Amino acid sequence: MMSIAQQLASTIEKYQPVILEEWLQDLKARMVRVDPEAESTMRGQCSQFLRVLAQGAAAGQLVDIEGREWEETRLFLAELSQQRARQGSTPSETATFVFSIKQPLFARLRVEFAADPETLAAATWQVSTLLDALGLFTVEVYQKSRDQIIIRQQQELLELSTPVVKLWQNVLALPLIGTLDSNRTQVVMESLLQRIVETSAAIAIIDITGVPTVDTLVAQHLLKTVAAARLMGADCIISGIRPQIAQTIVHLGVNLEDVMTKATLADAFLVALERTGSTITQARD
Repeated sequence: MMSIAQQLASTIEKYQPVILEEWLQDLKARMVRVDPEAESTMRGQCSQFLRVLAQGAAAGQLVDIEGREWEETRLFLAELSQQRARQGSTPSETATFVFSIKQPLFARLRVEFAADPETLAAATWQVSTLLDALGLFTVEVYQKSRDQIIIRQQQELLELSTPVVKLWQNVLALPLIGTLDSNRTQVVMESLLQRIVETSAAIAIIDITGVPTVDTLVAQHLLKTVAAARLMGADCIISGIRPQIAQTIVHLGVNLEDVMTKATLADAFLVALERTGSTITQARD
């Protein structure tokens, strides 16, 4: 006598075309816009899921989706969830792909077990539990994929928000805008040191005009960046010291005596030119 798992596999294989069409109709009804390409892709995904679902069930157990029997099913759903995360689908839309197969599948199970209500009840419960577990698996993979995407986007934004500009021969400028935290400090330091190596710069101007507040932590981050640049052979000038920031630094007791500071980027640039032996003259009319 076949187990419920094996009977599920047999039912899927027997009614595969009918289950597929009813499932597709339900999925298309949930979509805002259906085009031929999207429908073709969805049909292929549904067909593949029915195949791996029947293959896993044929192995004989519906309880543990972490088992070897369900490895191919997990791989398929993981790839599907990652793809939908990249496309901007919601977690519920992703899980619905699995949950929506219940209605057409249970309809076929009722036909197969019409003469055995007890077995039908047991089969319905086991298959429903299996599909719930697979649906939750897609949500977990989706969430991990979204987290990775968000982290990558944050990293890209950090890199874009810390441009190192070559102002003059041997002179670099690093304009900072926004809050300076530990993660951003690391990106700032890496970007600045990399550019110092590439350009052999002797002076690096760190402009904090766009930094809204300077507290002890921000000041310590600045000092670490200055120290790292000096180890690479470049001296640093901090510009953008507004009156309120100067007062805050004094009240905090932060020691910036070893660091050249200027009120504006222009003032810092003039000092940098002087230190590198360059001068600017105004052309006569």
